[in-house]
Amino acid sequence: MTLNSSPSLLIIGGSGFVSGALARLAVSRGYKVWAVTRGRNPLPAGVTGLVADRRDPAAFETAVARTGQKWDVVVDCIGYDPADTRQDIAVFRERGGHFIFISSDFVYDPYHRKYPQPEETEFFWQDGYGWKKRQCELELINGETRPMPWTIVRPCFVYGPGSQLGTLPYHRRDTQLIARLRAGEPVRLVGGGHFLQHPIFVRDLAEAILSLAGNPKAYGEIFNAGGPDLVEAAEYFRIIARVLGVELKVEEISVDAHLAAHPDEAPSCANRYYDQSKLRTVGGKVPATPLEVGLCEQVESMV
Repeated sequence: MTLNSSPSLLIIGGSGFVSGALARLAVSRGYKVWAVTRGRNPLPAGVTGLVADRRDPAAFETAVARTGQKWDVVVDCIGYDPADTRQDIAVFRERGGHFIFISSDFVYDPYHRKYPQPEETEFFWQDGYGWKKRQCELELINGETRPMPWTIVRPCFVYGPGSQLGTLPYHRRDTQLIARLRAGEPVRLVGGGHFLQHPIFVRDLAEAILSLAGNPKAYGEIFNAGGPDLVEAAEYFRIIARVLGVELKVEEISVDAHLAAHPDEAPSCANRYYDQSKLRTVGGKVPATPLEVGLCEQVESMV
């Protein structure tokens, strides 16, 4: 399927962090954009809203069907439960030209990773968020989706304006991180923050998603999505401190002790480094925003 000059896009989400960035970028690129949300937050300018809670399947399908619309691309930014993906297949199989599901790098088993980690592996995490996302993926892989082709995107840690700062346990999306740094408080980092991170700027992720839309080479494929910089988690915090003009102080938390108390957090306490050659091979937009540039924009948007 080749997208026309004014393609149509439906986003499940649309007012959130990733979905909002995708909606704004798509509008700027000439897409006709719809979004299904619960109507609690305003949508970006130029987006047509469909108000429905996906937890109410009948209301969700009615809101979509009432439009009488078929979309060139449908992107699910908020799918988490396998039932969500089954709903996507049932509702959009005849209404979507290309379905894109936003998964997560947490699907990979942290104890059996390669560096860089390719998309193909037999080792998947069997717990929590990553397990749920993997079950969603399997619904697409094993389900009857025809005639609608699908694509799965597995982003690493996503950052940028519209979200809170912070990664790793203790400071994940920490609403008080800027205040803590300015007050001279140490950040508590598991393993001293030496785990490798592959953060992706939110607009880069949106660019990657749109670059795959309608691309036959992306049909039935899974793609990693990380930024251009591979850094230790401590460097991520160090950049934030530098933008704020303060010194970073780190309190190291034992990896073994933390995982003994919180075994479900193993995917966070692992090196996250991903092979993106597959994205490049199919002509996708490989993320290019330097971490320092993106973090500077995020911090400035908050202060």
